[in-house]
Amino acid sequence: MATAPLVYLVDDDVDFREEMLAGLSSLGLVAQGFDTASALYRAYAVKPPDIVILDIGLEGEDGLSIATHLRASRSVGIIMATARSSVDDRVHGLNVGADAYLVKPIDVRELAATIHALSQRLSRPPTAPAPTAARWMLEDGGWVLSDGTGHRLRLTTAEHHFLGRLFSERGRTVTRRAIVEAMGADVYDFNYAHLDTIASRLRRRAEKANMLIPLHAIRGEGFAFTG
Repeated sequence: MATAPLVYLVDDDVDFREEMLAGLSSLGLVAQGFDTASALYRAYAVKPPDIVILDIGLEGEDGLSIATHLRASRSVGIIMATARSSVDDRVHGLNVGADAYLVKPIDVRELAATIHALSQRLSRPPTAPAPTAARWMLEDGGWVLSDGTGHRLRLTTAEHHFLGRLFSERGRTVTRRAIVEAMGADVYDFNYAHLDTIASRLRRRAEKANMLIPLHAIRGEGFAFTG
């Protein structure tokens, strides 16, 4: 039997949060609840979830902002669960990266079905890339990424430390904590979602340089460079 996905629910409505957590638990799902973005990020740093459920109208950082940060990671599913029901709200939520958008009031069975469907989609293995003879390298003291076919990309300081750590264990998964340590940051005070932002920006910059970078986010673990 497949392991149930780990679900984080972020909503500052205590009654709704507790009702959904109890219902999801009774349906065999593993779910934890949080009332703020900061509480979510702290838990995310310790153990990244498979799926995050977000209310939009949170105090402090709202659900749309959280989704924008999390979307940089290809390994996390995002479900919006909110009272905002207009078409504009739905479109905005999906545009910032939500995989599904549910409008309150929500039946916990519908939420559970959405979680299961999204989890199955996320767990499908990616299509294998076409074989290539290119050999990726870090040049100029680790400040330039080369794909071995003539394309080169100068790295930012964050990218330099990020890729340097991945190249030290090339082909293997490097934990998020190990990457943060390599960047010289405080592992207890670092916003781990920033690693996903670094990876996303690096992929986009590489694509503009005609480089399809073999950088992979490994759900619940870290990152790997497989080229």
